[in-house]
Amino acid sequence: MSAVVDFPVKPEARPYLDAFAESAGEPEWLRAARRHSLDRFIKLGFPTRRSENWRYLDLQPLEKNPLPPVAPSQNSVLPSGLPSGVWLRPIRAAIAERPELVRVLVATADFEQPFATLNGAFFANGFVLDIAPGVVVERPIEIVHAAGDAGASLHTRSLINLGAGSYVTVLESYSGNARYWRNDVAVWRIAEGAALTRIALVEESAEAVHFGEVAATLGANAKLDGFVCLLGGGTVRHEASVALAGDGAVCRIDGAFLVSGREEANIVTTIDHQAIGGTTSELIKGVAAGRGHGAFQGRIVVREGAQRTDARQTSRNLILGRRAVIDTKPELEILADDVKCAHGASVGDLDEAALFYLRARGIPTEEARRLLVEGFLREPIEGIADPAIRDHLLRRLSLRLARLKSE
Repeated sequence: MSAVVDFPVKPEARPYLDAFAESAGEPEWLRAARRHSLDRFIKLGFPTRRSENWRYLDLQPLEKNPLPPVAPSQNSVLPSGLPSGVWLRPIRAAIAERPELVRVLVATADFEQPFATLNGAFFANGFVLDIAPGVVVERPIEIVHAAGDAGASLHTRSLINLGAGSYVTVLESYSGNARYWRNDVAVWRIAEGAALTRIALVEESAEAVHFGEVAATLGANAKLDGFVCLLGGGTVRHEASVALAGDGAVCRIDGAFLVSGREEANIVTTIDHQAIGGTTSELIKGVAAGRGHGAFQGRIVVREGAQRTDARQTSRNLILGRRAVIDTKPELEILADDVKCAHGASVGDLDEAALFYLRARGIPTEEARRLLVEGFLREPIEGIADPAIRDHLLRRLSLRLARLKSE
């Protein structure tokens, strides 16, 4: 059933407008929010390369071959048996059981981000994780997002809400088969003195499109330790917007990507220092082979009054072959004077001296190249504190590099 609108519809938005249908079982406040999100998406349409945050990504295949959503199916596997003070439920259950948290999740959406607004109209899966103040979750929580609907889009929306002084580690993995589009939006609220470690492993199918968008807010002395590892997917984009709203907040955002064939991968970050004494550390490493195209766009903002900010941003990249491309664009916007900020970027080839050294010791050329690439990408992964998660990601990286040899 198509919605009725009284304003022009962007051509690329038409298939999604035609697919929209309200659910009579949802509360009126949510149905109204969905209609508002759909209206915004219809007006905005798809972003173009003229938009700074989307200049390195080719969206024409998605425009020419749209992937409207289908009837929702459960595609996130959540753990059970969690300790007292930890509430974790699928988004559809949270709408009925914790509507106040879902309202936060809906209201936090950025209505100027086209695909976040599309997500707001269609989200049917995802989760809500609410941790009571002072609760420390010792073991990591693992959430698996599996794409089961080929030829369709999957819109997931999730909330992680940490009470004051709480702590948790969350590992999310994304995978699937055939052609689909995953449009994932997450909101993280980290209260005073709380700490969130979140690791994302993206291993989508070669034909898949994956867009992930995160909006995080940190209270006073809160800590965010985030890592994203992009190892699979035809077109993959991960965007994180972090607001250090409280004094003394600490943010660490690291990432790694590996593209080959004609794959595309983008990591986009905006770190907004709004308070005194905030700290940010970013390390993003990328490797491109074949005709792969990778990009990193990072922006750190230090607002007026956010004195004693310490922010550092580094982007390092390797290109394997003449047709691979990596773009990198670190950026600082500083409006305060008592700060320490720095950024740097590099794009280069494998170290020929190191390659010669390994070959001289009897290691075949391809194996030597693999070892050097793996060593290059290990650095941000080895920054993960949990040894089991760190070893798991290193194993997945080794498997991806083994496939790289045969591509």
